Amino acid sequence: MAVLHNRVSQEELKKKLMEESEPRTTISFYQYFFIEDPKQFRDDLYRSLTNLKVFGRIYVASEGINAQISVPSSDFEALKELLYRIDALNGIRLNIAVDDDGKSFWVLKIKVREKIVADGIDDPSFDMRNKGRYVNAEEFNRLTDDPETVVIDMRNHYEFEVGHFDTAIEVPSDTFREQLPMAAEMMQDNKDKNIIMYCTGGIRCEKASAYMLHQGFKNVFHLEGGIINYANKVKEQGLDNKFRGKNFVFDNRLGERISDEIISTCHQCGEPADTHTNCRNEGCHLLFIQCEKCAAKYSGCCSTECHDTIQLPEEVQLEMRRGIDKGRNVFNKSRSRIKPLLNKKG
Repeated sequence: MAVLHNRVSQEELKKKLMEESEPRTTISFYQYFFIEDPKQFRDDLYRSLTNLKVFGRIYVASEGINAQISVPSSDFEALKELLYRIDALNGIRLNIAVDDDGKSFWVLKIKVREKIVADGIDDPSFDMRNKGRYVNAEEFNRLTDDPETVVIDMRNHYEFEVGHFDTAIEVPSDTFREQLPMAAEMMQDNKDKNIIMYCTGGIRCEKASAYMLHQGFKNVFHLEGGIINYANKVKEQGLDNKFRGKNFVFDNRLGERISDEIISTCHQCGEPADTHTNCRNEGCHLLFIQCEKCAAKYSGCCSTECHDTIQLPEEVQLEMRRGIDKGRNVFNKSRSRIKPLLNKKG
């Protein structure tokens, strides 16, 4: 019987990935559809994707599938054929990464979840089939030229910080479940306007558009394929690019460049920067923005304390971080829990 999960160490898997000579293509896709037996669907998919040497992170739930993966480029068509053989995924849009080095993932993880996007919605009358209308890149540009159009970014604070559409409104939160009611409240005075919602690849803004319609809004749209598909279509069709900066992605790259502008700053020195990194101190692992100078100065750490910590023997570090729950350790200038970061600068 085939093993349905990975048994190799992360370090060894990363090493094997770096040694690969064949290029990989990074892809994301999602689909809302009913899955009667998510566990069986998950196991069957794991077997099939393992045979194609697919790496990545996939969530499966009764409401559908959400995937970010990489595949050897020579097997891209085989992957497409495999997915298209699943009735609900036949013809599904595969978002190909914009700025891709092929080193986005080094292991395949497929998890069964209650939902593919944690939304906090418990109203049984909510129906994902009643969703906003897709707009493609050309339609998005045309609609956003109209001052009566409101553009809402349905991503987290740390995603918005490094890149967003030039007229976009941020919903200031780090969780999608918090953003949904906040977005509806923020838009109460704009119910007669066109409202376009967008996110990284489309999965969050599609659900957000359905939520807004559920809340009584009428003219609700969502950007087809999100930022990734928009950026690809802008290049293909020679359209004006209205996205500024970098698109944060949830893989080893932590970002793909959409425009040359750097709209954010280093969280340590304040100089222009938009490179996300995780603090090298495993007892911290804070996600934050760091410029090259500060990366060299602090050896990839978020503070002098963390820099000093990684100089200690490994057994001492292990004891120091024993029992620590890092949780969602993300730099957010509006959150008091991370203010010590700014006080740690040496």
